[in-house]
Amino acid sequence: MHLQVNGGARQLRDHLTRAPRAGDEGLAQRRVAGEVNADIVPHSQHGQRLLAEGDAVEIVHAPGGG
Repeated sequence: MHLQVNGGARQLRDHLTRAPRAGDEGLAQRRVAGEVNADIVPHSQHGQRLLAEGDAVEIVHAPGGG
């Protein structure tokens, strides 16, 4: 399956249809937000959101600081 993840082309195994997790993008232990095709995916649904061929996924985090 071909996807766009954070603006880059990504090919995943066809049976891997769940959205990439924050840990997959090097963002483990951070607060992240996810979008699929410009629709925000609630945090509670990150691990359940199914993907389809050609989907555009964005995973972003808010930098900490003060």
